Amino acid sequence: MHTADGGTVQGQVDDVQDVDHDEGFPQIPDPEDGVRWLAPSDVEQHLYRLTRRDDTYACLRTLAAEGVYYPVWREDADAAGEDEFPMFSRERDDGLYVPVYTEGLLPRPHPRTVFEFANLARLARIVPDAAVCLMVNPGTPCQLLLAVDEEERGAWYDLGCDLFDPDYFSDRLLARRSGSGVPDVGPLLHGLACGAHLCYGNGDPWNTLHWHGAGFRNEIERLSGSWGVESRADWLETQERLLTRRVSPWYWDFVLAARDGLLPAARGVVEEAAWRDTVEATLRERVRRRGGDHQPGADAELDAFVVELRGLVGKIMRYEARFRADGLLPPGGIVRTVAAWDVGRASKMARWGRGARYATEPEMYEAIERAGAGARAAYHSWEEFSAGYVLGRCLHFDEGEFGSWYTTVLEAHRALVTDPDSPWRTVPFLGAAVRGR
Repeated sequence: MHTADGGTVQGQVDDVQDVDHDEGFPQIPDPEDGVRWLAPSDVEQHLYRLTRRDDTYACLRTLAAEGVYYPVWREDADAAGEDEFPMFSRERDDGLYVPVYTEGLLPRPHPRTVFEFANLARLARIVPDAAVCLMVNPGTPCQLLLAVDEEERGAWYDLGCDLFDPDYFSDRLLARRSGSGVPDVGPLLHGLACGAHLCYGNGDPWNTLHWHGAGFRNEIERLSGSWGVESRADWLETQERLLTRRVSPWYWDFVLAARDGLLPAARGVVEEAAWRDTVEATLRERVRRRGGDHQPGADAELDAFVVELRGLVGKIMRYEARFRADGLLPPGGIVRTVAAWDVGRASKMARWGRGARYATEPEMYEAIERAGAGARAAYHSWEEFSAGYVLGRCLHFDEGEFGSWYTTVLEAHRALVTDPDSPWRTVPFLGAAVRGR
């Protein structure tokens, strides 16, 4: 379902102080008569209209396409095996009630509960046999009660198989319209906006701090599979390396900085040969100052590295030419730094770490704000930030092919600079006055 640009997991936030609170489950009162409810997302707004009409089948079709999240006690989630699916439930006089929620209504993460994701077909198989009622979005204006019996389970399963498409969740712009998890305009919201490329690609809401991602278990697997992060210590190290821009190779910005030094004398247009020669001369001078054999032919490893960096100049120029042709850069525009590649991923790493419960809430907040500060220190606009991010992604993955690693992020860029709900149309790129706070 989601991508990242089991059992008890050691080193999660279990022995580290986290923020306790009373928001384990959502509680949203019905709107007053004559007042239109502003739901967090289109899904809840649609369900609200359908529940007012008692259109249960249409509600089921919506849930089948979207999937749901079910709460689990944290200790049960940690102890569960790969094929075990514990669920929080409520015992009432007439039997067992199991609550589930759509994504927009998920509450602020709580130290003692987590939320797992399931499509409706999976839900039909894992809801406890003793359950008599499925409570969809209980305690909210779009609450729906569904009986649990073999006929209902069969309907859930069939609809889930027919309507659930994991690809539906990718390549879309989502924003929360309401809810306490959406911060006001400022450094924290700016830091969230730095992760917009990945939010678009994964179909995640970009502006919420109530992060559950793809569900607790899936967030753990995401970090393990895509990043090799399997513990709190791993997350802390990776988050810091991203924030200090030590994940991407240092020499990408080294090559870009060499051109920057030539720009004033070149009146804005640096010839490729001059840029290549400057890269080589600067690198060999750096080696000389450190006491190394810097002359051509003296060190085969250094000579090979020089060849690589001289070739990188041409690769960057080809990407920039394509960027200009595709409107990602303005005419004559260049990329001065790929800082956005690490900074943008740092914004999402903070949320992924929270979803896997490797990060405390204050740690997530701090990391997101630091990501925003890093972006403001390196760039002057969202468009400039985006070009740096795209170049970093291409240098990392694309190998000069202009394949899907480029075309998919180009699509994200175009949506983010044009859609009225985009963070880059709604969140100002904060200026020097905010930087100094």
